[in-house]
Amino acid sequence: MAVKKNIYLKRLGLHISKIRTSKGISQLELASIINKDRQSIQRLERGAVNPSVFYLQEVADGLEISLSKLLDFS
Repeated sequence: MAVKKNIYLKRLGLHISKIRTSKGISQLELASIINKDRQSIQRLERGAVNPSVFYLQEVADGLEISLSKLLDFS
């Protein structure tokens, strides 16, 4: 189960990274928009953290997309 969780978190992070870069936003810019530090965004995009739903909503808002679009990477 832990392997499946790690794979999911890495895929989520890659998806977030792709959306962010497609919008021309740096990790630092996104972090600033949502009041986090760059390292927090870096950990999220690496799949090194299991983010809360609230944190994911903040990221979605910062990227100006819906939460459902943020989670649509399967």
